[in-house]
Amino acid sequence: MDFATPIIELLAGVPHWIIVTFLAMVPVVELRGAIPVGIGLFGMNPLTVLVLSVVGNMLPVAIIFYFLDPVSKFLSKHSKLFAKFFDWLFSRAEKKGKQNIERYKDLALMVFVAIPLPLTGAWTGTVIALVFGYPFKNAFISILLGVIIAGIIVTVLTMTGVHVWDLFTSAV
Repeated sequence: MDFATPIIELLAGVPHWIIVTFLAMVPVVELRGAIPVGIGLFGMNPLTVLVLSVVGNMLPVAIIFYFLDPVSKFLSKHSKLFAKFFDWLFSRAEKKGKQNIERYKDLALMVFVAIPLPLTGAWTGTVIALVFGYPFKNAFISILLGVIIAGIIVTVLTMTGVHVWDLFTSAV
């Protein structure tokens, strides 16, 4: 039995739109994984999948924006493991975004989120916005536009059968 079989059996009765929306909410997977699953695995309408994925990807943004800082401070105060994790997370976000964010601000955040690669989505974009003190409204709009662009790119790639991994491996 492979790894996917129990997961597929567990989700057999769950409506596809819920699975797609939930996948888009999951860090690292986000809409980069939700769109190919919705279109390729479930055969859903691409526009429906795009909308569900954008909504699902944006749902955690406000929660992360308003609760990550107080939660990270609380957990770091009570656990060395959490302190190390949040130090790594915030320093990584600062290192990844500092040069571009300071120069191009909202546009840089949007472009960063729009790049459809792992660890460049709404979750990381929200952490970057927190690290650099973005006002929520500016961050939300930049992240939303980036998520929409990434969603369109991933939808087009999925519809044309282009696999990003194949593009990288064929170039090597």
